[in-house]
Parts: sequence; structure tokens; C-alpha cells
Amino acid sequence: MADPESNTTQDNAPAAESNQAQAPAHVDDTTAKLNNLTLRIWPPTQRTRDAVINRLIETLSTQSVLSKRYGTIPEEEASAVAKSIEEEAFSVAGASFSADDDGIEILQVYSREISKRMLETVKARAAATAAAPSGPADADSSNAGAAGGEDISSSSVKAEA
Repeated sequence: MADPESNTTQDNAPAAESNQAQAPAHVDDTTAKLNNLTLRIWPPTQRTRDAVINRLIETLSTQSVLSKRYGTIPEEEASAVAKSIEEEAFSVAGASFSADDDGIEILQVYSREISKRMLETVKARAAATAAAPSGPADADSSNAGAAGGEDISSSSVKAEA
């Protein structure tokens, strides 16, 4: 009597050889696809830019290491400032982008510009607030000084760029 397992093994042998032959072909196809895959880091998607703006708003308007030293900014003002910071940083970084870049360097420029502008903004606002005399009648001049400090910060950065 014939062993039933030996027939099964013999029947599956050609299928196993076929699967082994297909596996390297599949790996080669996958490798070819991965080699042709290009990852674009720059420009960031609008979703990413919005996330950056939201994080800036949070950093500027809530307790953080930065706010402990320079104070917080009201959320409405922080929103306007964050949008401005992100747009300026995006413009500066975009101007230095070339098609040969993989995007990593340009992303670093974008990040540095955001950090630099955020720090300049909070420093200018803190200096304007400290320079303004305190008192209820001077509240409007204090806000005007803060806005002026931001304009000075933005124009000095534009002059550098």
C-alpha cells in the first residue's frame, strides 16, 4: 500500500518550486518600485502648515518655556502672529529651494526661520510691554507698542533676507 503523505508531498513539489521562482520576481518588482519612489518633503502640505500654525498659536498663547520668560500673547493676536510667522518662513524657505534638493535642507531652513521669527516676535513684544508705562489710560498705547514691535521685527527680518 502506498503512503498517502508521499503523494501529497510529490504533488506539492512543483507548486513549491513555482512559488520559489515567483518570490524573487516579486521582490525584484517591489525593489524596482521602491527605487522609483520619490519622497517629497518640500513643499509641506497645507495640512502640515496648518498644524505648524496651530502649534505656534499654542506656544505663544499658553504657558511654555518661552512664555515664562517673555509672557503669553492673547490667542487672537497669537493666531495672527503665528500665520504671519509661518507665511514669512515658508516664503524664505521656498526661495532657497532647488529641484536638486531632497527637501531636508529646505525643511531645516523653514524650521529655523519659524523659530527665529517666533523668538524675535516675543522679544519685541516683551520689550514694548516693558517700555510702556503701566496704567489704565495707557492700555491702548501699550497695545500699539506691541504691534509696532512686531512690525519692526518683521521688517528687520525682511531686510536681512
